[in-house]
Amino acid sequence: MGYWRMPLDSDKHEIVVGRVNILEYRCKGCKYCIEFCPKDILEESKEFNEKGYYPPVVKEEGKCINCNFCETICPEFAIFVTELERRKLAPEDIIQEPALGRRRRRHDK
Repeated sequence: MGYWRMPLDSDKHEIVVGRVNILEYRCKGCKYCIEFCPKDILEESKEFNEKGYYPPVVKEEGKCINCNFCETICPEFAIFVTELERRKLAPEDIIQEPALGRRRRRHDK
């Protein structure tokens, strides 16, 4: 099923792919980065670091959108993100609504 509406600037939409870098020796295991990652790409390591904490590890390489939220929220500056590439999005990926729309339920009775 095709889409009947197209954004005028669809050729300008792109997604940034990032790489998460973790400095394990600085991590104190607060898990803020794991809890607040919007794409849920981090998980707790099964091995502890030299301080006795379990640092995060990347469970899904290539899913990072380079939002830098983990970098911002980390109190120990133990994590940072580097930009790998920028990908153009297809118009089908930008538009979420199908052409026919959704049916609505009437609540007046």
